[in-house]
Amino acid sequence: MAATISSTFLSASLLLLCLLSASRKGCVAFEQPELAAETHHHTLQVSSLLPSSVCNPSKAADKRSSSLTVIHKYGPCSQLRQNSDAPTHAEVLLHDQARVNSIQSRLAKALNNVKETAATNIPAKDGSILGSANYIVTVGLGTPKKDLSLIFDTGSDLTWTQCQPCVESCYQQKEPIFDPTHSKSYLNISCSSSICGSLYSATGNQPGCSSSTCVYKIRYGDGSSSTGFFGTERLTLTTTDIFDNFLFGCGESNTGLFMGAAGLLGLGRDKLSFPSQTAQKYNKVFSYCLPSSASSTGYLSFGNSGISNSVKFTPLVTLSRGSSFYGLGITGISVGGDRLSISSSVFTTAGTIIDSGTVITRLPPTAYSALRTAFRQGMSKYPMGKPLSILDTCYDLSSYNSVSIPKISISFSGGIDVEIAPAGILVVISRSQVCLAFAGNNDDSKVGILGNVQQKTLQVVYDGPNERVGFAAGGCS
Repeated sequence: MAATISSTFLSASLLLLCLLSASRKGCVAFEQPELAAETHHHTLQVSSLLPSSVCNPSKAADKRSSSLTVIHKYGPCSQLRQNSDAPTHAEVLLHDQARVNSIQSRLAKALNNVKETAATNIPAKDGSILGSANYIVTVGLGTPKKDLSLIFDTGSDLTWTQCQPCVESCYQQKEPIFDPTHSKSYLNISCSSSICGSLYSATGNQPGCSSSTCVYKIRYGDGSSSTGFFGTERLTLTTTDIFDNFLFGCGESNTGLFMGAAGLLGLGRDKLSFPSQTAQKYNKVFSYCLPSSASSTGYLSFGNSGISNSVKFTPLVTLSRGSSFYGLGITGISVGGDRLSISSSVFTTAGTIIDSGTVITRLPPTAYSALRTAFRQGMSKYPMGKPLSILDTCYDLSSYNSVSIPKISISFSGGIDVEIAPAGILVVISRSQVCLAFAGNNDDSKVGILGNVQQKTLQVVYDGPNERVGFAAGGCS
């Protein structure tokens, strides 16, 4: 007993000396082990990781002007929900890899040529797999307005929707397919128009011509595609945010895994993207928060409205052959409060982009190996579970009511650290298969991708004029 009292008294005395000292640098040495563990770990109820059958929507979108609501497509909040059509986790990961392969192929020739360049809200629904692009918002198109559910994608530029007549094929969607002949504001773009030629940079395909009307074609990494007429139309985000002569694709031949969505809202950096076309009003500024789970909602917001004062910014990075993508400069990763020993050159060799359409974050294998080792050490008291596809670090938590997981944070150029929310660390297949939500690329020369799982609950801000991307915690509240 005397030894216990003496030890406790000594610890308290040392802690008091730290508090009174002008320098706090040595205080961490006297931190109680249990307090350190609490500081650097998340303790969660295992039941909280499991999907809920009840919709618990956030009011975040309602608090912002020019804002739309974001909903997980297969969750209880979704109007597009069709359980029979829901992909399995293995299928999601398969199409996610197809998207990643497509992005990396597109950027392969740019890896050695990277340079750093120093408020409307739309609710979004986390939905189908356009090469795994899986968040959806509802916008209005035409006069009179017809509401359409569109996948929003920071890795794409052209906005398009399915249109009548379906000349070759149209996939099944929730809303009636848009018919431009019933709209008073639709106009075709002429083949001879200079804007027709700009389709190449937005789609990667040369435009075609049919009866003097400009024809677009776009194909995605998972094999999905859309072909149709290029035109202008009235686009309605909210009752006060309406855009005439908005350039978009009216697709009459469409195939792929869009799972009920009517098309796509392109949020990339090309001049045909939505941020560029609406720059006069929103100044190429938009933000979003992706919901923590399928049973909650987030938002997509345009302009400066509702941007948190606590947002921390990192400079935007541009890849020469990937100028439509939003590049980031990762400088390090920390697990459980410890900075991993990873050379900065590992991240700069290929660079990194942030992508709303990729699900699982891809890291250079050298970085992923260090992350996996540290995470497994922090989870050593839990039994390993069966791996799934690219997810090789899984745990069987079926015998546990709670779990303590190491915190993970990512450091970016500009000296900012972004802590990943618990919902962004784990992917839950079942209680017996709870997996680390990161994966490694095949080699360090492949571009890294910050995926949408790791972005959950963060407010992510794209500031075009100042060429930067920002993050703030608690973005969906």
